[in-house]
Amino acid sequence: MKTTLVLDDRLMRRAKRLALDRGMTLTALIETALAEYIDPVAVATATPYRFEPIVRSGQPMPGVDPADRDQLYEIMEGRR
Repeated sequence: MKTTLVLDDRLMRRAKRLALDRGMTLTALIETALAEYIDPVAVATATPYRFEPIVRSGQPMPGVDPADRDQLYEIMEGRR
């Protein structure tokens, strides 16, 4: 959902810096903070998502991390 909020400039600067330091988007930071504020127990007990690739034939390449976009591009382009 797209929403417009009016927030304090200093707070937004701090939030943007924190998101950058954590390697996440500002939206992800705000969603996480809001979810923790609304229901901290649910967030604390939630199981983190783990990507499991579906392999129809053969096996996944050993040492390949499907979450590493740069590594996948290197392999697809034959640079590895």
